[in-house]
Amino acid sequence: MSLRWPAVLSALSALAALPAGAATRPRYGGTLRVEVREAIETADPPQSGTGMADLGNAFTAARWEAGRSAVYAAEDRAAGGRPFLDAVEIVMGRTLREQAIDLESGKADLIELSWSDARRATPSRRTWSSAPVRVVLLAFGPRVEDARVREALALAVNRAAIHNVLLQGQGEISGALLPQWISGYAFLFQTTVDVVRARALAAAAPPAARSFTLAVDDAALRPVADRIALNARDAGLAVSVVQGAAADARLAEVRIPSRDGARSLAAVAAALGLVVAGRTDTPEALYTAEKALLEGFRVVPLFHLPETYGAGPRVRGAPGITPLGEWRFENLWLEGGRP
Repeated sequence: MSLRWPAVLSALSALAALPAGAATRPRYGGTLRVEVREAIETADPPQSGTGMADLGNAFTAARWEAGRSAVYAAEDRAAGGRPFLDAVEIVMGRTLREQAIDLESGKADLIELSWSDARRATPSRRTWSSAPVRVVLLAFGPRVEDARVREALALAVNRAAIHNVLLQGQGEISGALLPQWISGYAFLFQTTVDVVRARALAAAAPPAARSFTLAVDDAALRPVADRIALNARDAGLAVSVVQGAAADARLAEVRIPSRDGARSLAAVAAALGLVVAGRTDTPEALYTAEKALLEGFRVVPLFHLPETYGAGPRVRGAPGITPLGEWRFENLWLEGGRP
């Protein structure tokens, strides 16, 4: 049979036009280098949860230096087959800026991204995002006793402005603990600004109650805390943003651990020192239980944000995170690894 050269040449031209890497195939070998802000100080490697606490059944802990680094080796007898990677090395306690520099210089393969960086595409980086799995909220301590003050701040916070400018449109505005994609009812909780009512509530409170301190759990949230302090001033409140755990209120983040609404509500409540009361076995009961947790404005949800990562040019394969932000690296491989 004679070759049809025009067809062959056409096919070769089409193949040459494919983007670099489009014809790459999985290959074994190499260590994926990951950097994170969190520094887990436990003596032993975490055994459950999300992120580095759970790499599935595909990797096992080979080295653990609390608060500093960890190495997870590929499991030859993993249920889904041996991972393509030989190992995953995790460096903890790296700021977002340090991570970004290391990714650009090739010292890291996978890093966390800030909200602004997540919107900024570069030729050498792919972006992976989970569903909104982190609830950002205000949590008031016992020293902010007057419920009118807590409600005043809740009404004064301009979520839309913070979301559009500081968060660069990442995630979702929310007045609920559970995100909409899990509960289906988050939209029922109020998020609108009402400065007039906020001023009236603050004015009705004793002058001494109108001033308090606000701490930030994560330095990346400091600009958000500063904007909340400005919003508070519009309502007649004096909020000072401080460092440390002795503040009167906190701007905190809590992870959503499961697609199961009842389980996630219980976990978020526990992280805040609260207890879910009543049944949560139906959507209606779950809504009632969450509404009860938010009564009194001891906790004020503001946003639901995704986990966002930047993958370097060596990384190949499907996104290595699930919608819940869990790491799943078994189907990743590194370009230039061992054939």
